[in-house]
Amino acid sequence: MSAAILAALIIFPLHSTAEQQPAEVAAPVAVTVRIATFNIEDVRTEDVKRSDQPRLKAIAEVIQRIRPNIVLLNEIAYDMAGSPGFVEGEEPGQNAARFVTNYLRVPQAAGLEPITYVAFMAPSNTGLFSGHDLDNDGAVTATYPVPPGANATGDPGPQTKEGRLYGNDCWGFGTFPGQYAMALLVDERLVIETEKVRTFQRMPWDYMPGNFMPSKADGTAFYSDDEKKLFRLSSKSHWDVPVKLPNGAVLHVLCSHPTPPVFDGPEDRNGRRNHDEIRLWMDYLFNDPYLVDDNSNYGGLAADESFVILGDLNADPKKGDSYKNPIGKLLANRRVLKFEAPKADLDIPGLEATDTAMFKMRVDHVIPSKDLQVAASGVWRALPSSNVGGKFPSDHFPVWMDVVVPGK
Repeated sequence: MSAAILAALIIFPLHSTAEQQPAEVAAPVAVTVRIATFNIEDVRTEDVKRSDQPRLKAIAEVIQRIRPNIVLLNEIAYDMAGSPGFVEGEEPGQNAARFVTNYLRVPQAAGLEPITYVAFMAPSNTGLFSGHDLDNDGAVTATYPVPPGANATGDPGPQTKEGRLYGNDCWGFGTFPGQYAMALLVDERLVIETEKVRTFQRMPWDYMPGNFMPSKADGTAFYSDDEKKLFRLSSKSHWDVPVKLPNGAVLHVLCSHPTPPVFDGPEDRNGRRNHDEIRLWMDYLFNDPYLVDDNSNYGGLAADESFVILGDLNADPKKGDSYKNPIGKLLANRRVLKFEAPKADLDIPGLEATDTAMFKMRVDHVIPSKDLQVAASGVWRALPSSNVGGKFPSDHFPVWMDVVVPGK
């Protein structure tokens, strides 16, 4: 689909039978909502506090061209006490709002219109020190060095050995507190039902019946008994964010970013965790009673609720190192709509049309419930006009989908 067609926000009544029926029995109006997920690759507090970071300007331009009504950003730091760039006395979790104010509300290319979003952030397990030797290297690494800053074109500073040692003993990998977190941006014409948001940051992995927590080569548990009681399933968090649409419908936006199923050892602890992080959504769709959110509310999603699952799930249904193909299972779930995988209309040598990342995988997903319809979808690969460094501004491409939501 061309950039010109994508240029306008598209929330609108798709159809109405009001003219064919008496007013008192008029059918609810459906709306089409553009929903996207975009891993923007390690955006940090110092990046969003300024308004001229070259890579962020390019990222904002891409979003302004796609113009989603709802977009999940993966890998934007959660600003918090103890994290780089955080100033004591500031309100935590403001980086998404800063990105909106400093970049998305400013036209990033000629002819582009700014966008105003309501931003939602919540704490992440990434870079959150556990106090335990979670990688079993014989040491508990409790401190991290100041990470290298971005280069002249805005690319994030590289990881350091010391930062990785710290990250491997955190509840979720991060070389500093809050790194690689998430943010949900919602069109200001929509309403986040804040009081009904559920987060699952702190739920222990061991709560999941039949989980795949790792073992050592000799068959003993990889994590100690004390660690198993505390080890969190979510490497970032899992969110259920209800969004009310203009037609009265509520869409549950289910957000996550499971750990990649690599960067571990023969115990495959990351692969197993990735599987169970994705499985959490399958259990959530069927209201499994073991689930407990951060406010001590149990259970999952009611059977009549509409939803869309969003995020860099770090799993491809056909290739890669996933453990027991969790994304294939999720896509086959009976509450999930069967749909054609979004495809790019711009060819890049070495990539399949459905690949969503430069490392040749379909890992970024927009997955609607079966009561919805897909009007259009795609993987956006067009370079922004700034073309910083001659490449796309992230190692992932945004995935977008126009979803038809019935009225209530």
